[in-house]
Amino acid sequence: MFNQLQNPFAFAARLLIAALFLPAGLAKITGFAGTVGYIASVGLPAPTLAAAAAVILEIGGGIALLVGLGTRYAALALAFFTLVASFIFHAYWAVPADQAYVTQLLFFKNIAVAGGLMAIAAFGAGGWSLDAQRGD
Repeated sequence: MFNQLQNPFAFAARLLIAALFLPAGLAKITGFAGTVGYIASVGLPAPTLAAAAAVILEIGGGIALLVGLGTRYAALALAFFTLVASFIFHAYWAVPADQAYVTQLLFFKNIAVAGGLMAIAAFGAGGWSLDAQRGD
């Protein structure tokens, strides 16, 4: 039974994860100054460049996942980005106790998303993708 569902499940996985990254990238564009300020607030260098890179990665990677083109590379890039962002922006061990619960939830949500992205990188986009049409 699961073999028959492999392609729809792979497509659904790509769609659901893209639904996280595409709106986040678009929100960074519309609130670019706020994004730059948030990045600067944690002490990262070149916050404008970092914000632009995040926009490109989230939108480009989200579209790649959505259509299934360069899927394994997009998934790996987004997994790395998500893991790094988790340790920088959701360091629940370094926030006041009254903020730790929500920050910890966000951290582990991101860890789970990175795991899903690694599974997509390992198993590919599935048959309902541009990668499959190209023979990748």
